[in-house]
Amino acid sequence: MSKQIKITETIFRDAHQSLLATRLETKDMLELTEILDNAGFHSLEVWGGATFDSCLRYLNEDPWERLRSLRKYLPNSKLQMLLRGQNLLGYRQYPDDVVDEFVARSVDNGIDIIRIFDALNDTRNLERAIYATKKAGAHAQATIVYTVSPVHTIEGFIELGVELAKLDADSICIKDMAGLLKPLDAKKLVAGLKEAVSIPIQLHCHYTSGLASMSYLAAIEAGVDVIDTALSPLALGTSQPPTETLVAALKDTGYDTKIDLQSLTKASKRLTKILENYKKPPIAVDTNVLVSQIPGGMLSNLQSQLEQQKMGEKYPDILQEVPKVRRDLGYPPLVTPMSQIVGVQSLFNVITGQRYGVKSKEIKDYVKGLYGRPPTQLSPEIIEMIIEGEPITGRPADLLEPMLEKARQEIAEHIQQPEDVLTYVLFPEIAKKFFESRNA
Repeated sequence: MSKQIKITETIFRDAHQSLLATRLETKDMLELTEILDNAGFHSLEVWGGATFDSCLRYLNEDPWERLRSLRKYLPNSKLQMLLRGQNLLGYRQYPDDVVDEFVARSVDNGIDIIRIFDALNDTRNLERAIYATKKAGAHAQATIVYTVSPVHTIEGFIELGVELAKLDADSICIKDMAGLLKPLDAKKLVAGLKEAVSIPIQLHCHYTSGLASMSYLAAIEAGVDVIDTALSPLALGTSQPPTETLVAALKDTGYDTKIDLQSLTKASKRLTKILENYKKPPIAVDTNVLVSQIPGGMLSNLQSQLEQQKMGEKYPDILQEVPKVRRDLGYPPLVTPMSQIVGVQSLFNVITGQRYGVKSKEIKDYVKGLYGRPPTQLSPEIIEMIIEGEPITGRPADLLEPMLEKARQEIAEHIQQPEDVLTYVLFPEIAKKFFESRNA
């Protein structure tokens, strides 16, 4: 079997989120748009994830203006974003009126493909965003968040793929955020999904453990349709495999990408020059993740929190505590916001010396069921230790009151565009500061 493999380029979103703490500025992105727009990519991932927050918090940029600029200078490309389901781009769930409006505005401002995931693989948290994406006329890509645990199986992920197809998703992405997907498992999972559903399958792996390129090749042989890569100056480490390498490896085979390698080389030279102005970490493979299953970004956050508390010596203890907390919580995949919830609670447990003596609001909300359904049922002992009463069983967003109109009234004096209301709903304090500086 052979077919053209399509590629999504990630340097405008995930690659710099992984290696530059999401600090790549819009002006530097625009220097690359002309070359990449005509290179032959399936799509360019340009928005979502942590980019929205970082634009406001660290770069003093309007994320909506970034999207409009990229749309303007990438007229021939499909633009893609990452959305955290009912969490949108924040760290909590939002009511349906906010989900509908956010998706509609994202598409209006230039997004063609929305990759929608839920940290718990709870399909109830994906339904509304998929519906809103389709209604807005964009491509809804539903996501399988891949992880490894005693309760996760290849067969279970295939069943999840069938559920996602039934939600009217246009394609399915396998999201391997920690670099845990092994080549033969990738082959088995992709082959199983291709047999079970009739929509395209895309694979997104991080290079953290060193497995990703091998897993991509195995997935390609199993029939995957699209893979995610990053131009080499922002590839490897906790980012994706290098675009140039995959394009060259598949050239003149039955899987040729048809992407122009000379254009990629030209773009990479320009990106290398741009990155001289940024502090890029040394690129390394971390095989520890194969044992700890802790994504690299989560590790760096834990380290910085400990350094701030002048408790760096506690780091090894926390690494031992994370898998225990994850087990207590029913083995959630360690992706936003679950990586933060598990990490912070592990920190509390070690620093206080008492497990769950201090509990974050987020872990209480998780055990209450306000983030969704855990991958497996929590023990009564853990529930009793963390919350009073019983967890909810319904869709969490059904408990939320509409927010848009109230938010619109609260920031009426600052509104310069309809999107400002959404910015405020997602990140109220940061948005206010941004609006004040913008209006000054």
